[in-house]
Amino acid sequence: MIGAGGIGGYYAAKLAQAGHNVVLTARGEHLEALQANGLVVDYEGTISHHDLPAFDHQTLMKSHRADDFDLIAITLKSTATEPVMVELSPWLQAGSTPVLSLQNGVDNEQRIAQEVGEQRVLGGLAVRIGGHITEPGKVYAEGVAQIVMGAWPVQARNDPRTDLLSRLEQAFTEAGIPTRVTDDIHYELWRKLVINNGVNPLSALTYLDTYKLTHHPEFGKMVYGMMAETVQASKADGVNLTERDLDEMFDLISSFNAIKTSMLVDQEKGRPLELDSISGAVLRRCQSLGIEAPYTHTVHALLQHQKAG
Repeated sequence: MIGAGGIGGYYAAKLAQAGHNVVLTARGEHLEALQANGLVVDYEGTISHHDLPAFDHQTLMKSHRADDFDLIAITLKSTATEPVMVELSPWLQAGSTPVLSLQNGVDNEQRIAQEVGEQRVLGGLAVRIGGHITEPGKVYAEGVAQIVMGAWPVQARNDPRTDLLSRLEQAFTEAGIPTRVTDDIHYELWRKLVINNGVNPLSALTYLDTYKLTHHPEFGKMVYGMMAETVQASKADGVNLTERDLDEMFDLISSFNAIKTSMLVDQEKGRPLELDSISGAVLRRCQSLGIEAPYTHTVHALLQHQKAG
């Protein structure tokens, strides 16, 4: 599990509880705490403790081969994808293990494929889950915590990844992680981006959770507007989301737990925001299509100005 933060730590704990051998990567104080005291997971008030091997990336590459693993799952913030792919490139290229991305955005899989080839890439998304590091070695998670995964960019006939995906679906589901395999992961990634662009940037700007945003008389309209702009942006990638997708995603996030988005948590902790992979991805596609995205453009610009100040 490359990047055992809130999301990665939770999934790693569930897999370990089911008897799978899981290795974590982390850095800084979080890594030191994982190595000294293990991983502590608070899932909606239920606390569990897990003694799992944890390494920084350099030590991982020295102590293990990529092919020692059946799957390499990446749960890093999208802002870390580029530097980590550069760092892990020789190690990944020396093996043939599939790589699963469970990250925000629609561009991570393409970057991973540049290092390992499309035939080794699995796209994925974590659905209806909120999670973050509460203190070094400890993570909090909430929600149904589903996973949707599929062969990237498409699942071809007789795709060698089909059997692997079936085994992963069974193993994850049996571990208590509701998992579904799709033959159109691009479509699923864009549907999640509809939600992410709708609430993440605006939550970082207003410091409101998802429930307060979607049920606010004015901010709710902005959430819907930013989601609608994401639906339009999807056409640039040949993913033609519809108004039905828009309404389904808005209803989903409106009825979900009141959670702090990952971008709001990063804002509160003074960390870099995933703007480029969320609102930035929408704006780039809209520009290529020659269409306006005023809600997304305004919130994106305000956050950039705020960070610059």
